[in-house]
Amino acid sequence: MSKPGNKMGPIDFMLFSTIMLLVAIGVVMVYSASSYSAFFNPAFKNDSMYFLKKQGLVALVGIGAMFLAIRTDYHKIKKYTKIIMIGAIILLSAVFAFPPVNGARRWINLGPASLQPSEIAKYIVVLYMAKSIEKKGEKIKSLSHGVVPYLLVSGFYAGMVFLEKNLSIAAVIMIVTLIVLYVAGAKTSHMLGLIGLVGLAGVAGILFEPYRMARFTSFLDPWADPKGKGYQLIQSLLALGSGGIWGMGLGESRQKCYYIPEPHNDFIFSIIGEELGLIGCTFIVILFIIFIWRGIVTAVRAKDTYGTLLATGITSVVAVQAIINIAVVTGSMPVTGVPLPFISYGGSSLVFNLIAMGVLLNISRQNEYS
Repeated sequence: MSKPGNKMGPIDFMLFSTIMLLVAIGVVMVYSASSYSAFFNPAFKNDSMYFLKKQGLVALVGIGAMFLAIRTDYHKIKKYTKIIMIGAIILLSAVFAFPPVNGARRWINLGPASLQPSEIAKYIVVLYMAKSIEKKGEKIKSLSHGVVPYLLVSGFYAGMVFLEKNLSIAAVIMIVTLIVLYVAGAKTSHMLGLIGLVGLAGVAGILFEPYRMARFTSFLDPWADPKGKGYQLIQSLLALGSGGIWGMGLGESRQKCYYIPEPHNDFIFSIIGEELGLIGCTFIVILFIIFIWRGIVTAVRAKDTYGTLLATGITSVVAVQAIINIAVVTGSMPVTGVPLPFISYGGSSLVFNLIAMGVLLNISRQNEYS
């Protein structure tokens, strides 16, 4: 086993290429999906390239941060984990000082830009678990000393995100926690119990919030209220159906013309389906499958437990979000606000995802075959 600080090898070029391709597709599709609404909206200065400029700038910043992370030994993160965890708590608390947007308090407004702390919280949990489980070793097989502490810490961060009216990201945090615990060696019997517990918490989160319950019932039969609760899903399905196999052509979407609300955000995959067809959607899915495969390879080949768990967690965050987003857009699960990683519009999401990719690529530079 090599020690931190040893000379690093080359990055996983296939993983790097997949990430860059997803980011490039995201920037192009954000422009395509937003150009119509931005051009006819005075709030965006009637500039069809408004969202393209912002997403393009954020992508450049994120890629720069990713390259910095690629060159930084991932072991150095350990010493800053506690500071980052405390900072995340402060940021998650700070959102309540700002006025709600559409009933949710998820953003810290910084003038022309905004910060969404929940995007940090997803990775904070991964950093903490990777560092702590490496020290704990075989104690992870114990329920009280190995599993419950991580469930409580992750539950705390997920709870703070949940208070921001963001059940979807809270669910992502808990799902990723279960994946990392399983990979770390937690007992199957404990994991089955935890899955049931997290599932019950999710059901409770739906039942005790009328708007979430409405989303769930509309998912079961969106045509029961086509102009109300089922509207967004129906428009998404119409976009996907209109695209057929080959699509209507880049920039030719009709559903982005004020039919799908904010088509450049969570429902951008439906615009991809309309403009690029089944072929385009399949290509995106294949890219995410390649990403997951290379992420798993990076985790398996990592030289230490810390690297393995860190790679597992980072890969899981992206994979879980991609699966949920595509499932929502295709009507396979209730509508929820999870962006499509690297592709949906959003500065915080893109920057923090790219920083995490830099860490993942750095782990690939230090695998046992380097």
